[in-house]
Amino acid sequence: MPKFIITTILLLACTNGFTMLRALNTAATGMTAQEANVNTISNNIANVNTIGFKKGRAEFEDLLYETIRNPGSRSSATTRYNVGTQIGSGATISAVRKSFGQGSPQITQNPFDLMINGDGFFAIIMPNNQLRYSRDGAFNVDNQGTLVTQNGYKVFPGITLPPNTKNVVVSENGNMDVYISNQVQPSMVGTIPLFTFANPVGLKSAGGNLYLMTESSGQAMQSVAGQGHVGTIMQGALESSNVSIMTEMTSLIKAQRAYEMNSKVMGVADQMLQTVNSIR
Repeated sequence: MPKFIITTILLLACTNGFTMLRALNTAATGMTAQEANVNTISNNIANVNTIGFKKGRAEFEDLLYETIRNPGSRSSATTRYNVGTQIGSGATISAVRKSFGQGSPQITQNPFDLMINGDGFFAIIMPNNQLRYSRDGAFNVDNQGTLVTQNGYKVFPGITLPPNTKNVVVSENGNMDVYISNQVQPSMVGTIPLFTFANPVGLKSAGGNLYLMTESSGQAMQSVAGQGHVGTIMQGALESSNVSIMTEMTSLIKAQRAYEMNSKVMGVADQMLQTVNSIR
């Protein structure tokens, strides 16, 4: 076989080898991205019954490109290429965005169950006196009569019910009135404010149905419920998770198919590499 033919075959093998390696890496990034997507969907489905839970949505972006020929570059002294040649290197997860769409109300008739109808968050006082924020209004009172969460954290600003309280009424603007034995008129013991953020999707999930303020979310703005764009408070109800099982199952099937196709691409690229390597 002439020497120049052997050289040509070797050059083609090297070139195809790099191309196939690129295909392997690209498919691997697709599989990694779909794995993160499935993890997000799994977390959504797991929290379908979590009070006040907000579903996450995985967002994708493409990776860098190898530019072989720029669009508009010279094809001759008087003409230009209308279309360029760029080879992509795959995809990655750019963010997992929280969707703060409101969940449906779940009527409980429990006087300490509160739901935010609209925008806003309850503030929760942690043991170190720092504030966390939550849409979960499944509250109760401790042995001192203080309004607390299920984990025993105080609800801001720290409301304590007097002894012999027979009934509790929370208005839409957060005023809490109590009826005490041997008293006809109710007594107001405090007001539950709501907090809003310029960019709520910038909040950091801290677990336990709590969020942390971040530089991205902006400062927490305390407001009276029902004023301006702030939501109202509904007593005797809880906010269900905003996860739709049908939507999540559809997204899960799409993610599974995309993962399978990326794995098939890796298999095909591997077979093509074997063909190149078998050239003698």
